[in-house]
Amino acid sequence: MKNVAIVTGASSGLGKEFTKQIEQKFDYDEIWIFARRESLLLEVENQINEKAGKKIVKSFAVDICGKDGVKRFSDILESEKDFSVGLFVNNAGFGTYGPFEDTPLEKELDMIEINCVTLTGLCGVVLKYLTSNSVIINTASLAAFMPLGNFAVYGASKAYALSFSVALAAELKDKGVKVCALCPGSVSTEFANVASNGARKEVKGGIEPDKVVAHCLKRAFKGKKIAMYRFKWKFTALLGRFVGRYLVARYTYKYKKRPYQYN
Repeated sequence: MKNVAIVTGASSGLGKEFTKQIEQKFDYDEIWIFARRESLLLEVENQINEKAGKKIVKSFAVDICGKDGVKRFSDILESEKDFSVGLFVNNAGFGTYGPFEDTPLEKELDMIEINCVTLTGLCGVVLKYLTSNSVIINTASLAAFMPLGNFAVYGASKAYALSFSVALAAELKDKGVKVCALCPGSVSTEFANVASNGARKEVKGGIEPDKVVAHCLKRAFKGKKIAMYRFKWKFTALLGRFVGRYLVARYTYKYKKRPYQYN
């Protein structure tokens, strides 16, 4: 039986970096990567396979958003034979900048679909393929720890991801399955460009994704429930416990505005 790792949102950013480091640091028979953008996904597959000198990465260009996406993901796994999942990196998702009233409602709803519905559904699908010592990593965010003005729906969706991950870790502990929520602050990926709809090309002061991913993998396999690479992120999360939730939301709305543009 093959032991595989699965990474979603693997065409760029953290997902791409997870795929690279999994190949370098672990001995899975195959790494299955999922994303919508086929050309970028194939580029990741080809780069890693060429460097590894063998076909270890297998790509699936598919939209996994929402209930329909979860069904497509499930059908793909059902079509594969004789495998277990040793590591599942549930990384697909995106954010939006700007006040809720200025952001296209359809985009906000799509974000809830991918950040909450898909994240939950994919975990449900992979459960039957896990074994003792399997690991799930769900990508949440530093935004999960407090309500944020100009980031309201994204922060709420990541609060869900964090809460769900910790609860799932408690439920799966007796089966030997580890669950870790990755909660990064600013990372140098295309996140800001997508969240701002092109108004902000790069996030200011972003950490390189290789450091965030390496730290997360180390924490997850040690059985830690949350991974935050920087001390600053940990301090900010801790501070959120002592400052009023409304005050944080009001302050970030007034003084932490991010550039955005919507037609």
